[in-house]
Amino acid sequence: MNEPATVRGPYRNGIERRAEIIAKASEVFGTYGYVAGSLRQIATEVGITPAAITRHFDSKEDLLAEVIRAWTTKSSQALGPSATGLTHFERLIKLMEFNHAHRGFLELFLTLSTEASNPDHPARRFITERYEQTLTNFMSNLGLAVRSGAAKAMTPSEIEAESREVIAMMDGLEIQWLLNPEVDLLGLFASYIRRTLERWRAPALRSTP
Repeated sequence: MNEPATVRGPYRNGIERRAEIIAKASEVFGTYGYVAGSLRQIATEVGITPAAITRHFDSKEDLLAEVIRAWTTKSSQALGPSATGLTHFERLIKLMEFNHAHRGFLELFLTLSTEASNPDHPARRFITERYEQTLTNFMSNLGLAVRSGAAKAMTPSEIEAESREVIAMMDGLEIQWLLNPEVDLLGLFASYIRRTLERWRAPALRSTP
């Protein structure tokens, strides 16, 4: 059986350099925002010239798209195998652990979320679609738990309100942690999720003291 080919030489160097640029771009965009963050700053961080970046990416917008793609892929992997119902919300603790370990990506996402209030921002479509997908996903899983009897009865409007609250809590705690690293992001979020799941569960399934 033939061994898989190992990528060597200039091509491998190009892949590694591209990954390094994406990593530094996420830090620069996260710190200064997409608008204020420049290719020159990114190039300085990597130790190359701005012209060298354009050999890997067609434009600043192209680089932002790759940064977003990398972040989306990694954050999805952090959740592990897909889960439904209330188990999906338990998995959010793993996602928060990923965010905690990748501060640059988290800063970038929250910065873009603010900047994307501008209709002309290149990340607006990604940010709005991501929030819509997250809300839809949360509502779908909470609704499934209600219908299966795992969660207490809730109206559609209650399911939406509960789902939006989870999103708001995630973003809110992350912002507090970015402003003050002493905030126990992981502990506070895990405690919130567990309390919320206990409140959601059908009375017969709730834990007893």
